[in-house]
Amino acid sequence: MRSVEADLLIIGGGLGGCAAALSACEQNLDVYLAEPTEWIGGQVTSQGVPPDEHEWMEDFGRTARYQKYREQVREMYRRMFGIETAELFNPGNGIVSNLCHDPRVTLQVLKEMLLPYELSGKLTVATETQLIRAERQGRTVETVTFTAKNGEEITIRAGYIIDASEEGELLPLAGMDYVVGAEAKVDTGEPHAREEKDEKDIQAFTYVLGLEYREGESRVIEKPAMYDFWKKFRPDFWPDDYLSFHAPHPVTGEKRKYTLLREEDGFPLWEYRRSFDKTNFPGVSGSGDVTLMNWPMNDYFLGNVYEVSEEEKQKHLYQSKQLSLSLLYWLQTEAPRHDGGTGYPELKLRTDMFDTADGLAKYPYIREARRIIPEYRVVEQDVSPQYHEGVGQWYEDVVGIGSYSIDLHPRMSGHGYLDIPALPFHIPLGALLPRDADNMMAGGKNVGVTHLTNGCFRLHPVEWNIGEAAGELAAFCTAHQVMPKQVRENRSLLEKFQTTLTQSGVELEWPERFYSNGERRGTHG
Repeated sequence: MRSVEADLLIIGGGLGGCAAALSACEQNLDVYLAEPTEWIGGQVTSQGVPPDEHEWMEDFGRTARYQKYREQVREMYRRMFGIETAELFNPGNGIVSNLCHDPRVTLQVLKEMLLPYELSGKLTVATETQLIRAERQGRTVETVTFTAKNGEEITIRAGYIIDASEEGELLPLAGMDYVVGAEAKVDTGEPHAREEKDEKDIQAFTYVLGLEYREGESRVIEKPAMYDFWKKFRPDFWPDDYLSFHAPHPVTGEKRKYTLLREEDGFPLWEYRRSFDKTNFPGVSGSGDVTLMNWPMNDYFLGNVYEVSEEEKQKHLYQSKQLSLSLLYWLQTEAPRHDGGTGYPELKLRTDMFDTADGLAKYPYIREARRIIPEYRVVEQDVSPQYHEGVGQWYEDVVGIGSYSIDLHPRMSGHGYLDIPALPFHIPLGALLPRDADNMMAGGKNVGVTHLTNGCFRLHPVEWNIGEAAGELAAFCTAHQVMPKQVRENRSLLEKFQTTLTQSGVELEWPERFYSNGERRGTHG
């Protein structure tokens, strides 16, 4: 066993974890970042989900570091392909955002952004490092132990800890209080909450894969072992077979037609998260368009991968992979073609994209994690247009902003989509701080939100903002020899911390025109 001392331990190298490491290292902390997969980057790399962002992203509503990351993604494409383009280059011309791109590009960009701190010895990035236990004394998480890829056990002792893992892994190991699934309406008062608490009311997860359109070729995969099961599968809340070009509209619930390509009426799945549009790369020959399959038809909701036995977890991981491969096989062999006939055999599974034997992403896209019991919990009323005008609830302890609808995918409890409006919102510091631990902060989807408000907090720029604020807070607390909760409770410290955030490029307010009567409710402009 090896022991390591650090100022800050970050559990999970997703977007929140990477942002936390960047902000903390920039403030001169010694940081240890432990990531269970081979890749840092989380949902945008190992999970294969291109940035999903609000409509103002190019101008405001993000941190300066997040925008730098986005600019470096574009610059890498320009550098690699010798492209001279307008500023807002979208590699895939995908529908979901202005920056649909290959996961491997973000992987390289994040590595470059973190590399100076690794070279200077301020940062250790330990991939393929699994969290196995934690020791807690009273309100302090004393040590956290991991198994490294070589089998060695490493125990980290750090002054501050950020849990930025995909499932909130630290919470049960440290004996902390947390929430799983949906809260009861009597608990949150949320208009759209369930009448009864339901720990199985957790959003679907998805195994993403990459596809290339190879016109005139046949690239049909071997028939998946569970294809016959998924071919017959039809959920009660689904308007057709699951493997079909029909699904419920996320907002209205009505039967919605999808198409693979744009040659016919319907939502074009291919363009949704297209990561490589060959028309953007005229100097490249012999390549087809590439897209990432994260579609309604491969959301998996038959069971969860945390708060279950290892056997149960592995069963659902396997079945989810089989679902995605079965959807591909159906597309290749049985899907109705836009030009007549059946099947698109020209769809090629890009096994190189994630460097995995089966071609699937290294990790499933996890939409909903365990959540801390926080100092302040963000509820539906905080972000709803039924309760506010222009912008959601303002908080004195604001540490960032974000915007997305309350978007819930089908749940493991049997409930379908829920997609309702949410106003541009603020991120309160209290949502990052657990009530029952002093030196730990949430750095991702495990923040103090509800089952509902997770739906607008789980996207890329918000996760980054949460992680970045947590990293800045760890540095601020180290410099002032205080605990995070003290910063929130002491107005002078809080204002100093917020000044630090704004100086680092963290936006704490929306533009004036967003607010009712044109007046901001805070002083953090």
